[in-house]
Formats: sequence, structure tokens, C-alpha cells
Amino acid sequence: MISALALSPSLDVTYVVDELEGIQRPHSVHRVPGGKALNAARAAAALGARVSAVAVLGAGVGRDVAAGARADGVDVHVVPGEEPTRSCISVFSRASGQLTEIYERAVPVSASTATRALDTAVELAGSRPGWWFVSGGLPGSAPAGLLADVVHRLHDAGARVAVDSHGPALRGAVGALPDLVKVNRAEALELVGAGAGAGAGAGAGVGGAGAGGDPAEPSVPEPSVPELLAAVHALTRGLVVVTDGAAGAWATDGERVLRARLAGHTGNFPVGSGDSFLGGLLVSLDGGDDLAGAMALATATGTANAQVPGAAILDPALARRLARDVEVTSG
Repeated sequence: MISALALSPSLDVTYVVDELEGIQRPHSVHRVPGGKALNAARAAAALGARVSAVAVLGAGVGRDVAAGARADGVDVHVVPGEEPTRSCISVFSRASGQLTEIYERAVPVSASTATRALDTAVELAGSRPGWWFVSGGLPGSAPAGLLADVVHRLHDAGARVAVDSHGPALRGAVGALPDLVKVNRAEALELVGAGAGAGAGAGAGVGGAGAGGDPAEPSVPEPSVPELLAAVHALTRGLVVVTDGAAGAWATDGERVLRARLAGHTGNFPVGSGDSFLGGLLVSLDGGDDLAGAMALATATGTANAQVPGAAILDPALARRLARDVEVTSG
């Protein structure tokens, strides 16, 4: 079973237009119940998994998001929020082939609402073991240490917990030892203290001590993805996955390092591909596949998402077919 805690959902809208200039009449409009957690949940449901979600949703738009997620196969448990659910807009220009994305910030969530959402998830976890995940950034109003509490309490309820986040929230969650951390390369660099500027006084991290701010000193080389994997695994002692765009994705369970790549397949609509990757990864792990098989399905699911507009709208048959073409090698 796969379940999500969605603290910052959104209504995701994609417009396909001729060009980004003047008044445009969209060739197509695609509205989906989104935010990273619901996107990953919907991708998992598209692959045939039993999926539930606890979602903080405000009036109006929130009702549409809940209805849409249920229509996509997700058993949604709504925790009423104080603010209207946000909207996020993507506009694809046929003329340039470029995608413009306009994302509203996560709406405020009070401490009491966040607690109710977590209490609801913990109660459900008693009857829905398996994988629970929390994905995306947290509202600025979220209590400090919330993601660490999520990991601790869901573990106590018998669930395995996956985290896909960034910034201080991710650092707190990592300290609670989640079973899986899935991040992109930039988020991994930030987590281990080796982000851009590490050689100019950003502090010690994977890349070593900073250069003390002296511009005459050479910058510290950015760590490789396998080095990032090792550094994050040292913090969590669990599964770690780092995605790296077109270069593929990497994973470690502490004993081996794997790299997954799918050559020759791209797409014009990458919004939601990282979330779909997570959905595919959890479906495979929940089904008992080994890490190599999980990385193959995850990579293929992310690629299938990019073929059509709308986050986590994908052809599950295509995803499973592409999974057979994914090259998974030892790092």
C-alpha cells in the first residue's frame, strides 16, 4: 500500500498555446489535482497501486482538487485548510518549444491544521501499513521539525517512510532516519553543504572546507553524484535516490550504487516527471522488486509523464514497456 501526506496541494493547469505573446487561445487545457505529493500519488495509482492521501485543502479549488484526485484513483482524506488551495500554471509555447511555469507559493497552514493532518495520517497508517511519503516544500507557516515528527510518528505506526523535500525541512527529516530519501542533485548538494559557492566559504561539506572567501583561492570541485549518495546515506542509513535530469538517476542502499538511464526518449512536458518518478519507485518497492527493478520503473514512469501535457498524466502501459529499455548499471 502507498499513502501520501500532502500539506501543500495545488490545482495544476497546463495551457498549450501558439506562442507566449499577446492574447492566446489555448489549443488545449489540462487541469489536474497537483502539488508534488498528489502528483506522485496519482502516478502510483495510474500504475495500478492502491493509493491514499491525507491532503490539506481549502474551500473552492480544494474541492476540485479532491474530486480530481479521487477520479484518478486516490482515496483522499481531506483536512480542511484555512486558506484557499493554490493554483500553479504551466504554459507550453508551440513556437519555441519552451515551457513557462508560474507556481504560487504554498498557502499558510496553521500548526493545529498540520497536527490534524499528521494525526489523521498516523491513524490511517495503523490500517494501511506499507509506504507513506511526504513530498514537496512545506508552507512557511509549518511548525519547525514537522517533517521529523512525520517520520517518527509514521515509523511508530509501523509504516516505511519516504521523503522528497528540500531545505531545512529535509534536514530535519533526515535526522529522523527515513527509509528513503529521494532528491535531485541540487537538493542533495544543499543537504550535505556542498551547494554552489562551496569553494567560497559555504562551509565544510562533501566538497571539503570552503575557501574562506578568498577569491584568489581555487574553488572546491563539486562532488560527484556517487559522492553525494554516500554522504546522504551516511546521514540516513536508508535508501537514497538522486535524480540528475537527462544524465539519469542514481541510487544506493549502502551496499551498492546503481545508475539508471533511458536513452533516446525525451518529452516536451517534464512538469511532474520527478513526482511520477517517485510514484513509480514506490510502486515497484511496495511490490517487492529489488532496487534495480524499482529504478527502472521509476525512470520509465518519469519519462512517460513527459510525453503529454499535465503532471502525472501518463500511459501506464508505456511506462512498463519503457522500463524494459532502461539501462541500470553499477556505479
